[in-house]
Amino acid sequence: MAEAVANVARRVNETVEEGKDCLDLSNCKLINFPDGVFKILKSVIENIHAVTLADNVMKVISSKFFGSFTHLHELDLHCNVLTKLPDAVADVEHLKVINLANNKFSVFPEKLLEITTLETINLEGNSITEIPVERLSAMPALKWINVKSNPLDKDTLTALQTPHQFEILFTVDA
Repeated sequence: MAEAVANVARRVNETVEEGKDCLDLSNCKLINFPDGVFKILKSVIENIHAVTLADNVMKVISSKFFGSFTHLHELDLHCNVLTKLPDAVADVEHLKVINLANNKFSVFPEKLLEITTLETINLEGNSITEIPVERLSAMPALKWINVKSNPLDKDTLTALQTPHQFEILFTVDA
């Protein structure tokens, strides 16, 4: 555990000292986003446009995270154990890319539909059965969504096979 804490501290300090616009806390054995990190990043948080929290064991991500990282363009949360996102995700007004692949979502995170800047959504490898295809079509910036390796129901599969203004990657079970 001490090694994981030291790894997080080192990466956060590098981000601050080097003025990076990306915070990479992937593969740090995190179960949640550490509160202490908010204090350390306070002076530079508005400059951070990408956060990677992939390959951890996070079950939840707090509303405080989304309320603090309001200038995010990219968020990578793949390979965690998330089942939902807080409503505050819709407050990230500049978010273009979100990677939620290989988590434990069983329901499409509806609040993503409120992010008008969102271009890319990756939900591959979850347990989602229904996708709100019509509502996705109303998203002005959406270019690409990946829902491969989800147990999509018959109605959703039918809706996905009609043409859309964005690219959809999905798996049809034989």
